[in-house]
Amino acid sequence: MQTISSAYPRLVVRGATEALAFYRDVFGADPTERHTDDAGRVVHAEMVLAGARLAVKDEDDGDPSPASLGGTPVVMAVELADPDGVAATMLARGATVIHPITDHPYGRAGRLADPFGHQWMLLRPSVTGR
Repeated sequence: MQTISSAYPRLVVRGATEALAFYRDVFGADPTERHTDDAGRVVHAEMVLAGARLAVKDEDDGDPSPASLGGTPVVMAVELADPDGVAATMLARGATVIHPITDHPYGRAGRLADPFGHQWMLLRPSVTGR
């Protein structure tokens, strides 16, 4: 069996430059590298979000975005202190609500779609829910 040294999500989007700015401004993601092709499209960019690596790239013929596919089955879950505040920031920047932020037995949570079609569950876990 091969030893895996790292794994990280790679989000394919329409408008990687805008998506990188969105993730920086909304989640505080710290960009660490960026590579473009001759046409200026982002072929690979990385950022660190809550200590985890996250990659972003522009869609192309081989890698469609959620906008091309009509959605995505993947939900990025983010645990944070203020899901309501982050949801408000996301909405102000063009996100849409899938499930509003409400109280649940496991914590305060909801789900939004960013302007690029990726879904984000925002969660403040309950103390007893763990």
